[in-house]
Amino acid sequence: MTGKYATERLSADAAGIARAAGLLRAGGLVAVPTETVYGLAARADSDAAVARIYSAKGRPAFNPLIVHVASLAEAEALAEFPARARALAAAHWPGPLTLVLPRRRDATLAAAVSAGLPTIALRWPAHPAMRAVIAGVGAPLGAPSANRSGFVSPTTAEHVLATLDGRIDAVLDDGACPAGLESTIVAVRGDGRLDVLRPGPIVLDADAEPSGAIEAPGQLASHYAPGKPLRLGADGARDGEFLIGFGAVGGHCMLSANGDLDEAAARLYACLHQAARSPHPRIAVAAIPDEGVGIAINDRLRRAAAPAD
Repeated sequence: MTGKYATERLSADAAGIARAAGLLRAGGLVAVPTETVYGLAARADSDAAVARIYSAKGRPAFNPLIVHVASLAEAEALAEFPARARALAAAHWPGPLTLVLPRRRDATLAAAVSAGLPTIALRWPAHPAMRAVIAGVGAPLGAPSANRSGFVSPTTAEHVLATLDGRIDAVLDDGACPAGLESTIVAVRGDGRLDVLRPGPIVLDADAEPSGAIEAPGQLASHYAPGKPLRLGADGARDGEFLIGFGAVGGHCMLSANGDLDEAAARLYACLHQAARSPHPRIAVAAIPDEGVGIAINDRLRRAAAPAD
């Protein structure tokens, strides 16, 4: 333990889910697996609980949270849903898609989940453990990635504990997250246009260009950082580099030996965590095709390679 809390490690069985839900109902913080990454969950209707998320992560106050809900009906009680948003929800929920929509004035949520914006980011997750926890709490959950702000996102309980042990109440361990990349985030504008704010597992075509303002998680220029210089598009390792390979380019950790982009997405953060723990002072990553989910992989890698402000 490295902080003021004794972080429990819970199994994702009935008893563990009940314990996690009880901690959350009482205003606690629990890292919960989703199909994308582990999320640091707290009651989204509690100002104090949401404040604990920002404190535990060291998250900037201007960076809004994704609110996880148990159903489309619950989402509709929190945001205005134009027709195109309903169509996207029907096609992709539950699943790794976050919709940024106008927040209803009567939404019973902590103000900080929207970071002062008139919009709210909503997702109905597919992972059975996260869905069971939301049902057990009986309230929507704010849940950004369960790591210290700016660092590599967690896809296992071990990744969570690497930066948050002692800072949160518990982690619900259900093994590795299957998708391995954070959700696609799309803003549905008032005229029905789509603005993809963060690429992810669900590939959508945008109708509009992002404004540059921070409207959703994952938009900071420097993010997902492994704490070492990172070189992209490598065809081999240079002296002192930990090489993350793909396809024909071998490495210390392989994203996918046969060039499968879905496998690469699922393994990206595991390889970045391994590289961060290695004795190598620098990291190199093989070129990833900028197509399909490769667009999201390259988005994360560019942000991981960007210098911190």
